[in-house]
Amino acid sequence: MRISNASEKLAVVIPTLNEAGNIPTLIDRLQNALAPANVNYELIVVDDDSHDGTAEVVRQYAQHDPRIRLLVRTGERGLAGAVLHGWAHTDATLLAVIDADLQHPPEVLPELLNAVREGNDIAIASRYAVKELDCVGNWNAARRFISKVGTWVTMPLQRSNVRVKDPLSGFFVVRSSAISGLHLQPEGFKILLEILVKGRIQKAAEIPFQFATRHSGKSKADVRVALQYFSLLGKLSRHAIFRLGS
Repeated sequence: MRISNASEKLAVVIPTLNEAGNIPTLIDRLQNALAPANVNYELIVVDDDSHDGTAEVVRQYAQHDPRIRLLVRTGERGLAGAVLHGWAHTDATLLAVIDADLQHPPEVLPELLNAVREGNDIAIASRYAVKELDCVGNWNAARRFISKVGTWVTMPLQRSNVRVKDPLSGFFVVRSSAISGLHLQPEGFKILLEILVKGRIQKAAEIPFQFATRHSGKSKADVRVALQYFSLLGKLSRHAIFRLGS
């Protein structure tokens, strides 16, 4: 166990859209994982106006634990926007995000927290940190190929002194000071890549984890998400070119 700084606070944002079947298990596992971590924390569920009772489930938890907060967005959709909305409503010094579908194991969160406490600006739960490990064992060949290609095309965009193997991960902890004042776009699902390209990141750590199967509900990935990713790549390419030229 690491000794925490008195001013240290962790905010874990959980974007949701019809995740009522997953939220109780996720919150319970997050609380159990963070209990021995000696950290002041809050769990912020940012719900995009779900119609399956997600918000009601979170409200029931929040009644018994003030560390659990609910923010509901209406007329808006998108993981990146939900994450930014949650981060904008906290004074935490450490900002985290985790998917609500339980494909990200909450038990890895203390390892990410410790990696930041040890001097990293960002700590990423990585599917590809250890080449010898098959951390996406339940994926079919097509999904593996798409993921690898999507990751490969980011390499020219990443900083030469801070390159990570899984820049598309949706599970990480970052120091708020590394991204304060930045304009991050609310569209799409790949906010980590934009942080790596634009953020004040000098040191990064990757923690391997086993990608699990979705516990309940349906995946939000679709053609629109893919188009948003390509749009992000174009914008970040221009940013990277400007950075190299300056």
